[in-house]
Parts: sequence; structure tokens; C-alpha cells
Amino acid sequence: MAEFEFWLQVVVETFTLFILLTGLAGLLIPVFPGLTVMWLGTLFYAIVQAVNRNMTWVDWVLFALITLLMIGGNTSDNIIIAKHVREKNVPWSSIIWAFAAGIIVSVIFTPLVGIVAAPAGLFLAEWQRIKDKKVAFNNTKAWLTGWGWSFAARFGIGVLIVILWALWAWL
Repeated sequence: MAEFEFWLQVVVETFTLFILLTGLAGLLIPVFPGLTVMWLGTLFYAIVQAVNRNMTWVDWVLFALITLLMIGGNTSDNIIIAKHVREKNVPWSSIIWAFAAGIIVSVIFTPLVGIVAAPAGLFLAEWQRIKDKKVAFNNTKAWLTGWGWSFAARFGIGVLIVILWALWAWL
């Protein structure tokens, strides 16, 4: 029975690590909820560990930290992008067009095409609104700058989540 439990643990940890790395890679896509996917992977791991009575108070603390990082990362993501774009006085309607374009195109085609669709949606919305390509392009550059900083923050948080889970799983 101990050998079965060992292999079950290996499968659970491998699956969880796969979910964590998928979420981490998904952070490249502006509309993909990578941190939430990573958290769901750790939630799965916590449930399996709790059912098997393997969760210590330290494990629960690490899971709580991962939860707080996910919430903070998802919140900061939207704040960082919106802050950069709002500094250029871009209205929320254009920002919503950008996010909607990214989501819709990602679902219909691929998330990689969605990466291009989001700033293209913002550019088109701004060009339609202000009738000036140069200003619309500058506003789109602000969105891309915000996305870059947002990605850096989310990726750093994602790496920290992987590290905390590794400490939880392997120490």
C-alpha cells in the first residue's frame, strides 16, 4: 500500500506542477487568468493533502500566502494597466474594447492572437473616438507599457507562488 501512496503522491505533485507552469506561461496572455489557474492547482493539491491528512499548520499558512498573492496579483494587474492608460485620459469604454477584443479573439482563434487583438482593439477604439492616428498610437503604447509592467509584476508573483508550493510540497 505504501508504494501505491508514493506513486499517487508523485502523480498529484506532477499534475500540480504542470498546472502551476501552465498558469505561469499563461501570464504572457493579457486576458488569461494565470494566477487564478495557479491558485486552483494549489487548491487541488491542498484538498488532496487534507483528504489524506497530510496538511500541517505550516502548509495551511503557505496556502494562505499563495491565496493572498493570487488576489493581490490579479488586483494589481488591472490597476497597473488601467493606470498607464488613464494617464493618457483614455476613457474606460476604450479600455473595455481592448479587453473585450483580447478575450473574444483568444476564444475564437488562439490566445496568442488575442495578445495582438487587445492593443489593436484599443487603437481602433481610440482612433474612432479622437480621429487622430498618432494620439491613438500613443495611447496604445501606454497600454502596452502598462501590460509590460503588469506582466513583470504578475510573473514575479507567479514565480513566488511556484517557490512557496515547492517549499510546501518538497520540504
